[in-house]
Amino acid sequence: MVTIFLRYVIDPLQLEAFEHYAKLWIPLVARFGGQHHGYFMPSEGANNIALALFSFPSLAEYERYRIASRSDPECQAAFGHADRTRCIVSYERSFFRPVFE
Repeated sequence: MVTIFLRYVIDPLQLEAFEHYAKLWIPLVARFGGQHHGYFMPSEGANNIALALFSFPSLAEYERYRIASRSDPECQAAFGHADRTRCIVSYERSFFRPVFE
């Protein structure tokens, strides 16, 4: 299993637009075989940082999702929403593996 951690720098004046973007991606990740663990919006502290976590069974499955998302109409609409609203300033992606007992 691989868990993807996304740290977004967002435009604090576009919180509603970013939240809409987030809600678009949660079912898309699931449709492509991943498990979304949610988006986390600013509350206290920094008003321009948002986080997302989602997992795929393997890095190979995640890569298949990434390739498929480039041509999927719903994914392209979500990317387009972010571009039009400019709600995302930048983002960082990191990969983690869980440790269980």
